[in-house]
Amino acid sequence: MRKKLGLFLVAALLIQFLFVFATSPLNTFLKAGKSSELPANSSTGTVAEGDLPVKNSISLYDSLHLQELGLSKNAFEYAMKGYQLLLASGRLNNEKLISIVDFSLPSSKKRLFILDLQKNKVLFNTYVAHGRNSGKEMAHDFSNEPESNKSSLGFYVTGDTYFGKHGFSLRLLGEEKGINDNANSRAIVMHSAAYVSEGAIKMQGFIGRSLGCPALPENVYKPIIDKIKNGSCLFLYSPDKYYASHSNILRKIA
Repeated sequence: MRKKLGLFLVAALLIQFLFVFATSPLNTFLKAGKSSELPANSSTGTVAEGDLPVKNSISLYDSLHLQELGLSKNAFEYAMKGYQLLLASGRLNNEKLISIVDFSLPSSKKRLFILDLQKNKVLFNTYVAHGRNSGKEMAHDFSNEPESNKSSLGFYVTGDTYFGKHGFSLRLLGEEKGINDNANSRAIVMHSAAYVSEGAIKMQGFIGRSLGCPALPENVYKPIIDKIKNGSCLFLYSPDKYYASHSNILRKIA
């Protein structure tokens, strides 16, 4: 009789354990196909409410068909690692999104990619300008110096919006000392420009160039700025040797 009672208790405990695990956030996280590594800000070994588990970068890159869209795998993987670093350091208020500009592509290609990491979808893929002194069709020369009229690579956190000489615009806060930390004083912002258009590509083979700002097409700049404002991650990538060897963020995530 005692043996039967003991077996009954063991079975009851096993059923209770399986039920608790099946309904736990950790199991939901694993069943959703996420990476088995918990978010960087999880110290308890469980996924806390409000945490944002991110798929393994290769899995996400493939599932969103980013290679077919033209996004460099190196650009994406650097972006995701830097995003995790900024997230862990508390720099991001809008952790659901990441924006990537891939300057390994010519300006005639749609090289701005805005991804929703919560819904696992591409929100926007469109054209974006580089600085007039960074190159013609391709951006290959970058600077953090005032009046250089060049783009600055690296990681940014988006700021607030304002109305300036280009209308509705978005401030960008450079996160890399000596690389892009002069963005604010240089007035490097995201705004619209008539020269960022398919019409310009048809006429000359490339879009127009800015004074260093990642300028956007007039037909999509408002929803883009509204979506990524106030604390999301923006990464401007190029296979540039100087940036690769001088970026503190890349050194930390290597």
